[in-house]
Amino acid sequence: MNLNDDLFIGERRNALKPRRMDYHRVMRLLLVEDELEIQHFLETSLKEAGYEVDVAGDGSTAESHASARVYDALIVDLGLPDQDGIDLILRLRRLGVSSPVLILSARRSVDDRVAGLEQGGDDYLTKPFALAELLARLRNLLKRNAAAGAGPTGLQVGDLELDLLKRRASRGGELLNLSPQEFVLLEYLCRHAGRVVTRSMLLSEVWGMRIQPDTNVVDVHIYRLRGKVDTEGREPLIKTLRGVGYVLKG
Repeated sequence: MNLNDDLFIGERRNALKPRRMDYHRVMRLLLVEDELEIQHFLETSLKEAGYEVDVAGDGSTAESHASARVYDALIVDLGLPDQDGIDLILRLRRLGVSSPVLILSARRSVDDRVAGLEQGGDDYLTKPFALAELLARLRNLLKRNAAAGAGPTGLQVGDLELDLLKRRASRGGELLNLSPQEFVLLEYLCRHAGRVVTRSMLLSEVWGMRIQPDTNVVDVHIYRLRGKVDTEGREPLIKTLRGVGYVLKG
């Protein structure tokens, strides 16, 4: 696929113009594409459009990502080096991944498109494609998914409750005054409730740091969060495992 093709990049500037998004948090996407030129282009474009993006160049890596993190949508190319994209989608569905899937493929026949949609895909876009169309289809998938209530709108661990739409947290019915970053951190802990998360995991997933610098940002935020969640007289939920990491238990 030639990135100079007007069908692919001719509308890039217009496609990336700011649009009002009816979301209350950054949407998380998993891009599964093995062609590096297309992968880099789409990753950059999606981030410029305001999405948080993880990338996988093969099915095995994609499965690992999707098993470890909740995504709002997946963009999956069918021509992967280690397996067919349809097989990947079917396997993710069996594993309980319910996120909507936008299929990308050079397979243009009606039978191919029908097969993709019948076997776990939610939309199908053939290559070459216009970036503006991809972004429009993605927005529609996210809106339909939110309207259908396919994804959880809240999390609860013990008497701790998170409203993911309003971005509010409460414990025992009492609203917690959290900063946006503290909410993201608490959301991550709740999604991994009962499991140990390391400082490296938090730096990577919450702060987007791919390497671990000499920083105490995690410790500082955990300290502040604990002061708001585990107030005096309440059973502590956030526990520190010295030398290992943290765990949230209800």
